Amino acid sequence: MWRPSHFFFILCLWACLDALPVAVDKTKVSPPVAELEPPKSVDTGLHYDRYLREVIDFLEKDPHFREKLHNTDMEDIKLGKLATELDFVSHHVRTKLDELKRQEVNRLRTLIKVKQDMNGEKGMTVDHQALLKQFEHLNHMNPHTFEVEDLDRLIKSATNDLENFDKERHEDFKRYEMAKEHDRRKHLKTLDEDARKKEEEHFEEIKKKHADHPKINHPGSQDQLKEVWEEADGLDPNDFDPKTFFNLHDTNGDGYFDEQELEALFTKELEKVYDPTHEEDDMMEMEEERLRMREHVMNEVDTNRDRLVSLDEFIMATNRKEFLEPDGWETLEQNPIYTEEELREFEEHLAREEQDLNLRTNDLMKQREELERQQEQLNAQKMELQRAHSVCLFVRDFRTNEHNSTHKETQKKHTEVKILNV
Repeated sequence: MWRPSHFFFILCLWACLDALPVAVDKTKVSPPVAELEPPKSVDTGLHYDRYLREVIDFLEKDPHFREKLHNTDMEDIKLGKLATELDFVSHHVRTKLDELKRQEVNRLRTLIKVKQDMNGEKGMTVDHQALLKQFEHLNHMNPHTFEVEDLDRLIKSATNDLENFDKERHEDFKRYEMAKEHDRRKHLKTLDEDARKKEEEHFEEIKKKHADHPKINHPGSQDQLKEVWEEADGLDPNDFDPKTFFNLHDTNGDGYFDEQELEALFTKELEKVYDPTHEEDDMMEMEEERLRMREHVMNEVDTNRDRLVSLDEFIMATNRKEFLEPDGWETLEQNPIYTEEELREFEEHLAREEQDLNLRTNDLMKQREELERQQEQLNAQKMELQRAHSVCLFVRDFRTNEHNSTHKETQKKHTEVKILNV
């Protein structure tokens, strides 16, 4: 599965699509696997993902812009120098970019209107700063045309947002772990002393069982890569060759290790610690471990910080002392994710949220009761009106009948008088 962070520098990856893979020594490797084409549509996880991809797709169709992209380094792209080339793209592309921007502005305006209405219904204060952040990737003051500033904002926003993606994942994982511990402690409070003791003993038992695993090789070290070479690739560890290894695991053949390709190298190590069939092994923790391993290797090997590992960077890393004599790798159980103070603050935050939710629930209940009371009053008034209306109809009919009876009696008397007179 393609992760958002794999496309941290989406524009830079364009330039890599035409790169030719280095030749592999076919006498030492298994038959090559068919190359995978880069995905045409990748979800970055950003709220403006579709807009970003559509802008990229149309800019890529312009020959001038594509040529400039291949000749611009990452730092210049991040500094906005590539954005100025927008003035030289074809009229057709500019027209389409204008249309895309208008659609994006309309989408954001609709989204914000819905959020404001929802907050208003819930009685919540509208966070205007948060709403304005929805527009940071474009210049909303000019909603009609796509200008150099729009491309500059789009590049910088995507770069910054994707850079923070891993950080947000770490924070999400920390909250997940604290919530898990909070629920465990909350459950313990519901048990009697004997049951609580058994539960604690079971918890310590599965912790110990989880920590009892084979040695974890340092990610990116010779030992770790050789293990992949031998067990995954089926090759003799004595014949380990960094260049051949690189080309074997550069699965899309673009001449780089991206983050997905790097993370795939750690599967053997992770399988030593995590088994989805074991109660003591949490797969969420496995993914956090994978992320930590990938970040570590990137920090050590990715010297130009483009979140891609080139063959030169990889070969250079295999010549370092750390590659041959790495320090031990500490897994998650050896590195506490949170402190007791952080857990206490998290629980206090949960308590406040629960209190706020209860208050809102009580308010809604009161509103419901008030509405029901008003409805009962309306129903009572309606019944009174219906009764009054019925009485009026009865009186009217009675009077009409009485009038008709009187009229008939009068006519009868007149008739009798006439007869007598005759």
